[in-house]
Amino acid sequence: MEKLFKAIQELVTTSKVVIERPKGSAHPRYPDYIYPLNYGYLDDTSSSDNNCIDVWTGSGDLKTVTGILVVVDPVKKDSEIKVLIGCDDDESAIALESSNRGDMAAILIKNGESIDE
Repeated sequence: MEKLFKAIQELVTTSKVVIERPKGSAHPRYPDYIYPLNYGYLDDTSSSDNNCIDVWTGSGDLKTVTGILVVVDPVKKDSEIKVLIGCDDDESAIALESSNRGDMAAILIKNGESIDE
């Protein structure tokens, strides 16, 4: 797990974090959904959806990876990770809840957490 988070931290350190949907803004296609945290991406990266790697940012250090969400969307038939940057426990829980809406399912893995590899 340490190797994974080291690699993700390298991406965050060497990429620009772009916030495209600030906390409190509405989703462009689903106006009833209001972003509970800042949401954006790591510029010049790529993910399984052919876009950049998504990020949620919290109120902490915006260069520190605090966790990842592993998200599966059976409707779109895809999966991806979303990187949590500077998120405390409450903010991580908010991002997790947001990623478990509708048909989507997500798990949170905190940086420094130990799980079977």
